[in-house]
Amino acid sequence: MSDVVYTSTIHIERDKGPLRLAYLPAESEPVRFGVHGAIAEHYHVDPALVEPHATTLDYVIAAAGG
Repeated sequence: MSDVVYTSTIHIERDKGPLRLAYLPAESEPVRFGVHGAIAEHYHVDPALVEPHATTLDYVIAAAGG
């Protein structure tokens, strides 16, 4: 087995409700995660109270598709 080549160091902060800030390597600004559309509906999040943002699931799908 080979040696570890890379370890990602991240920090995640909960903003409010479903909103989170992820501090990622090579990004000067935090990435904002939240909910939108059907996902907000599934979690009973009132869209009038929370600004829509991409979910962690959206990022996982984008990474897998890339």
